[in-house]
Amino acid sequence: QVQLQESGPGLVKPSQTLSLTCTVSDASITTNNYAWNWIRQPPGKGLEWMGVSAYDGSTYYSPAHKSRTSISRDTSKNQFSLQLSSVTPEDTAVYYCTRSGGGESYWGQGTQVTVSS
Repeated sequence: QVQLQESGPGLVKPSQTLSLTCTVSDASITTNNYAWNWIRQPPGKGLEWMGVSAYDGSTYYSPAHKSRTSISRDTSKNQFSLQLSSVTPEDTAVYYCTRSGGGESYWGQGTQVTVSS
């Protein structure tokens, strides 16, 4: 059973950079044909895909946030990370890391990030 666990600060000040890490267990982030995503859900709104790190390390971002988003990975730790720069209160959300591919998906439990001074 693939397990994903998000970690990072729960409170970020406006204009700073939000940084989250997803630690993956019982699966390798380099396994062919799987992709590792960051998705968020602002309060009272639907799910929003932020971007993805594919098994080969290539990355793709939502056009809505591309200029502020970076996804990286550490294969030695089997982790991938999200950085979102110049945050505003509108970036307040529950952030999820997920795996997609192979006809099934796995999600972390999510972590609340609040942007506030």
